[in-house]
Amino acid sequence: MDLFDMAASMSQPSPLADRMRPRNLSEFIGQSHIVGPGKLLRRAIEADRLTSSIFYGPPGCGKTTLASIIASRTSACFVQLNAVTSGVADVRDVLKQAEDRRRYSGQATLLLLDECHRWSKAQSDSILPAIEKGIIRFIGSTTENPMIAMTPAIVSRCRVFTFYPLSDADVLQAMHAALKDRERGFGDMRIEADADAMAHVARVAGGDVRSALNALELAVLTTPADADGVIHLTLSVAEESIQKPMLACDESLYYDMLSAFCKSLRGSDSDAALAWFARLIYAGVDPRLLARRMIVHASEDVGMANPQALVMAVSAMEALEHIGMPEARIPMAEAIIAICESPKSDSVIKAVSAAFADAEKERIRSVPVHLRDTHYQGASRMGSGDGYLYPHDFPGHYVKQEYMPEGLQDRHYYMPTEMGGEAEIRARRKGREKQA
Repeated sequence: MDLFDMAASMSQPSPLADRMRPRNLSEFIGQSHIVGPGKLLRRAIEADRLTSSIFYGPPGCGKTTLASIIASRTSACFVQLNAVTSGVADVRDVLKQAEDRRRYSGQATLLLLDECHRWSKAQSDSILPAIEKGIIRFIGSTTENPMIAMTPAIVSRCRVFTFYPLSDADVLQAMHAALKDRERGFGDMRIEADADAMAHVARVAGGDVRSALNALELAVLTTPADADGVIHLTLSVAEESIQKPMLACDESLYYDMLSAFCKSLRGSDSDAALAWFARLIYAGVDPRLLARRMIVHASEDVGMANPQALVMAVSAMEALEHIGMPEARIPMAEAIIAICESPKSDSVIKAVSAAFADAEKERIRSVPVHLRDTHYQGASRMGSGDGYLYPHDFPGHYVKQEYMPEGLQDRHYYMPTEMGGEAEIRARRKGREKQA
């Protein structure tokens, strides 16, 4: 890059999403469950007493933004690394400087590590002693579940704060702020943005403010002003900017379509379920929401009549997480068809609901002696396990024996129907009754 290229690049403003990044907690949008007034994280930030933490949530929900706010408020030296580009040598250098800083000036060091789930075990272990000794306060930012993607040693030494996708209202708030802000946004320009255009961008952005502001910036900068100098952002402009075709879908229609999808699954109409599935995805609905509903219906409406339906629904969710859309629509469609075409039974939801109702109203009594744990030293002296009949010692690996809690001996929760695989369960039960 020569001097002319450098000068040109320096004259270009930073992206709108970067310019509009909240500068303090009052400008921060969303995540009220952790940074709302009086909440623990907010109190810790305001008092500059934040301990080692992990910020976990989807892209564009405010993790890095909140870290930058912390950086502006803390009296500690703020250091930022990215796990993708930083190695053990970089970490050692940061830790050495932090130790010197604490020894000679008494200043603490706050280390922000973006994409912290990408660190290897060796990299993670390299900062453990520094966290334990208080040489650094660690903030990890990640889009992956830290309980799965990170080493237990790191997680156990940090407080995990879960960030959720922002609501459409939150995203709209950020977009309107950008249109009004004269210093960092488009407040000095004459812009008329139709409500349906703004709502479309917010919905398709799926809780990602960065994506929404990028789309808004593209729409403003590429739309010519009219004769009066007004830039008019219409629905068609919004569709092009967010690169997703629009299905006219207000909030009421969204919930109605979701209801129709669920009832089609329960009603065994695979054609209708696929039609509503396609329309919901086309409208910008998060496919994870639909995958979760499929898992619920596979359990609630199919249940033991065909347990394989639940396996397929969970597999579709995993496929969605691993390969993403649009490819994941195929295994999701496969699971939809399996749920629809399966025999139906609601015996599982009835059984578990009744069991929980009893657990709520019945007092907890002692466990019958023959069912008590015998795996500790001295259990036999306490009488634990006395009278227990080991089923594998009997014909058919079954023997009649009381397993229910005291006071519920005559209670029956699971009542298998005659549908699908439950017919076999009914037959086995009858055989056991005769055997007893």
